[in-house]
Amino acid sequence: MEFGVFTVSDITRDPTTGYTPSEAERIDATVQIAKKTEEVGLDVFAVGEHHNPPFFSSSPSTLLAFIAAQTSTLKMSTSTTLITTNDPVRIAEEYAMLQHLAKGRMDLMLGRGNTAPVYPWFGKDIRSSLPMALENYNLLHRLWTEDVVDFEGNFRTPLQGFTSTPRPLDDVAPFVWHGSIRTPEIAEQAAFYGDGFFANHIFWPKGHYKRLVDFYRQRFEHYGHGTAKQAIVGLGGQTYIAKKSQDAWNEFRPYFNEAPVYGGGPSMESFTEQTPLSVGSPQEIIDKTLTFHDEFGDYQRQMFLIDHAGLPLKAVLNQLDLLGEEVIPVLRKELEARRDPETPDTPSHASRVKAKYGDEEPRQPRPNANRGDNVTGGSPYQDTQKKPSGLDAFGRDLSDSKE
Repeated sequence: MEFGVFTVSDITRDPTTGYTPSEAERIDATVQIAKKTEEVGLDVFAVGEHHNPPFFSSSPSTLLAFIAAQTSTLKMSTSTTLITTNDPVRIAEEYAMLQHLAKGRMDLMLGRGNTAPVYPWFGKDIRSSLPMALENYNLLHRLWTEDVVDFEGNFRTPLQGFTSTPRPLDDVAPFVWHGSIRTPEIAEQAAFYGDGFFANHIFWPKGHYKRLVDFYRQRFEHYGHGTAKQAIVGLGGQTYIAKKSQDAWNEFRPYFNEAPVYGGGPSMESFTEQTPLSVGSPQEIIDKTLTFHDEFGDYQRQMFLIDHAGLPLKAVLNQLDLLGEEVIPVLRKELEARRDPETPDTPSHASRVKAKYGDEEPRQPRPNANRGDNVTGGSPYQDTQKKPSGLDAFGRDLSDSKE
């Protein structure tokens, strides 16, 4: 079971002081949060993607590469990489580069995004967001599993004899999560490829997300990637922790009341009762998080949002201390005791390399010579396979999956 924190990269006024951090301050603070995440013993740090104020994370792969260079065990991830407005070619290239720089300590979560004005800024139509997401991931998957790609679709110019560089580390693609709030087609896509499914699990009651997770697990088994219990599930969540329960409620209340995502809606008491939001002492956070397992069964990754709504850096770092010292060790022990022996771990780069190659050395692509015009011709690598195969999350050939 992996635990981590994620940020949506909002830059929000602190309602208790009236202070709004600069972009530079917020970026520096996010790096400190990521490093602290590793220091206190958590597993994953993830950042979202936005292309408008009041957010800063327009280039997640750049930020994550910088963090990877300053950490040694922490896994880099995204809390959304936009599969719609980004060109799949650029996603393939940028995240393969991150995979190399992080020495395999990364994965990514794909999503459509929910900021409508972004689509026309990138020449896209939000009304086509779902078919665009499905087509773009099909291309992204091929770019990572085939040396040479010919492609023609509806949402980008055709590709003829295209090779995405660099090739994935050890010729094993990064593990992919597909994130969704309400779209069964995305859960279906995750199941078809044997990828992970990540339920946002923040703003709505657990029952809403459970329907999507159950559907994904059923379809994962249908496509022959394993039993429903072996499907790879991640959950979001948000929390505010203090040593004493009443202190947590008192400290977080002004942030809750003024945050755009909450403001004017239910009271904090009502919201915590109806949604996964957890506010309280370490034991109360433990108890609330364990109810996620009661609802969803075994799952592989739990991510917490702890730095939003204008919370100052000191408060975020204090929460990380409490998570690392008092919350996560108990959750690891409790969830391990409940775990079904059939439940797999989150796929890592090492496990995916082992699944593909066994005891053999992994492939290390070496380009053919430059023929004088900055290209290598039709066979880009010395060992390019004529019939490369797409692999699922466990290294199995997708051609063996059921239709």
